[in-house]
Amino acid sequence: MTLVSERIGQFFVDDHRLEYTEFGSGDRWVVLVHGELLPRRMHQPLARKIAAAGTHVITVDLLGHGRSDRPTDPRAYSITAFGEQVIALLDHLGVDRAVLGGTSVGANVCLEAAVLAPERIQGLVLEMPVLDNAVVPGLVALTPVLGVSRVAPVAVSGLRWLSRRVPRGLVPFWFGVGLDALDQRPAALAATLHGVFFGRLAPSSKQRSTIAVPALVVGHAGDPLHPEADAAMLADELGDSTFVRARGPLEWRVRPTRLDEIAVGFVVGCWDQPVSGRLLGASS
Repeated sequence: MTLVSERIGQFFVDDHRLEYTEFGSGDRWVVLVHGELLPRRMHQPLARKIAAAGTHVITVDLLGHGRSDRPTDPRAYSITAFGEQVIALLDHLGVDRAVLGGTSVGANVCLEAAVLAPERIQGLVLEMPVLDNAVVPGLVALTPVLGVSRVAPVAVSGLRWLSRRVPRGLVPFWFGVGLDALDQRPAALAATLHGVFFGRLAPSSKQRSTIAVPALVVGHAGDPLHPEADAAMLADELGDSTFVRARGPLEWRVRPTRLDEIAVGFVVGCWDQPVSGRLLGASS
């Protein structure tokens, strides 16, 4: 694979510091958004492959994640606020338009950014979005985490202490990403989950149906936390979408070649065959 340059940067939103990594160069921009509680590093392998195809890729730690600031006020966190942070990143970099890609809650953030600033979007890559069918599984999975962070913060701090004892260079990549996800501060963790739980999860179906840029939607067969039905529903709602079924929840993590090739080809196509002035929300 072609080697690409990598640089770390930072920007500020409401006096909070957010950190990002820049891969490659040029004016074909792509922004990749991580899932809930995960660091931007989860998208490092994909970012390198997309950048090697001649694009300029950014992975960003949203507020409360990775190496970005972690305020303890739940009002600082929401899908809408995360979408605003993505647009603020484009402003900081002086980017007019970009392809946005996100995983899980990160896919929802991309949808929110697309509704907030339709003129800034060149295309969307949306893996396992969290919509109607994922609400109950998500609550079941994350409510205990919220409860522990509130009533037993020492447990969260203990996991953080243990995760920091393991050198990331000595463990497999995805094991290291998992350790990074355990590096949480109890009050900030509770605030993040509280803000996301009790805020708007995604743009409405009506708003989603106005999206008119190319979209690649990836659903996972057999994923209990991210039902494939949500991805299929989103693909039907979007005006110019391609639906791809992953062979399982872990395919893009452990056997990424097939989906990497699809994603790289889609992103390159977004720039080789531009939207011809169409905007999200414009009539078709």
